[in-house]
Amino acid sequence: MSEESEIKMITTIIRPEKLGAVKQALAEAGAPSLTVTNVSGRGSQPAKKGSWRGEEYTVDLHQKVKIECVIADVPVGDVVDAIREAANTGEPGDGKIFVLPVDDAIQVRTGKTGTEAV
Repeated sequence: MSEESEIKMITTIIRPEKLGAVKQALAEAGAPSLTVTNVSGRGSQPAKKGSWRGEEYTVDLHQKVKIECVIADVPVGDVVDAIREAANTGEPGDGKIFVLPVDDAIQVRTGKTGTEAV
């Protein structure tokens, strides 16, 4: 693997309605490649109480979207700032951003490795 540039994975968990804004912000930051997964979770966002057919229930697992983005030649700080600004509503439950090191990357089709694979 080439040591010229580090490879990082940025994992973000956000509100589903902010996905479009985050996708656009990532593209503008130079990191358009991403993977999106629908997830549910619980954090500082308060539980919601509801009623259905006369029965009360509590929803404490909220629907979220998990975005994974691997970058090599783009400044991590720029990508993190772009995501944070696009996903921010100022309310509890806006989400989290995690930055992880990636040891190596291999492109299946071509066999390229390291930053060339990203």
